[in-house]
Amino acid sequence: MSEVLGLGTDLVEIPRFRAVLDRRPRLADRVFDERERAALAGRRDPVPGLAARFAAKEAVMKALGVGLGAFALAEVEVSRREGGEPVVELHGRAAALAERRGVREWRLSLSHTGTTAMAVVLALG
Repeated sequence: MSEVLGLGTDLVEIPRFRAVLDRRPRLADRVFDERERAALAGRRDPVPGLAARFAAKEAVMKALGVGLGAFALAEVEVSRREGGEPVVELHGRAAALAERRGVREWRLSLSHTGTTAMAVVLALG
């Protein structure tokens, strides 16, 4: 049985997130990798999905017990398995930190309404 090593959650206000992306359009390129952006590009409105993924990245930081600056947000990749289950994959400094903390797997739940996106993450060892 896996041991829970960390829990993280985050909420993102979608209208506020949209306004930030409108003001700083290149931010999406720095925060989301090419695969994340491509997965949402076909949606009528990709912003709620991006907001949920942003929440997941922040929730991963919280689950690892660190704040902004410990690693780049783009080092946390959020995708979906074929059946739709969201998954987290870490790269670079984020992956190294998780390994040092003994994290062997992640569980992720994403949700959003018209105004709020939410992510809950479990780090398991």
